[in-house]
Amino acid sequence: MKTVKAQTRFDEVVTKEVLNQAIERGSRRAGIGVHATSVQYVAILESLLVGFADQSAVCLPVKNYPEFADLTEGELKGLELGFGGSALCSEVRDLHVSIAGLVSASQPLMDMAATLIAARNGGKSSHVKAQAARKNGKNGGRPRLVRADTASS
Repeated sequence: MKTVKAQTRFDEVVTKEVLNQAIERGSRRAGIGVHATSVQYVAILESLLVGFADQSAVCLPVKNYPEFADLTEGELKGLELGFGGSALCSEVRDLHVSIAGLVSASQPLMDMAATLIAARNGGKSSHVKAQAARKNGKNGGRPRLVRADTASS
């Protein structure tokens, strides 16, 4: 996992214009990425339960993630959401782990996501495709494929 060192910027003066620009940037990013609303350590499962606004959740077994190997049960229970709900944070350990990164480290979760995306994208139809389907429908369906080897016979 890539480690990124935090930067501090004390030299930028916060003016009304700078503040408005920051609010606009935040608004544009609001719909992008993972935004969890809760995190809870479930001791009986030895897993982190990361919840979202629609009451759905993903269960991440702690043993699968080396980032959490040295944390005690108390520290796991003390994990909080940070970076707008996109990371799990422990201020005690100065730990900030991307939720998207945790999910992407699980092959079964990535396989499920790929299947869902393919199913959703497969159901989409452009205006041109819809017109072609209507035209083909009026003519009795999609035209048969004519192969070169059968066309010459």
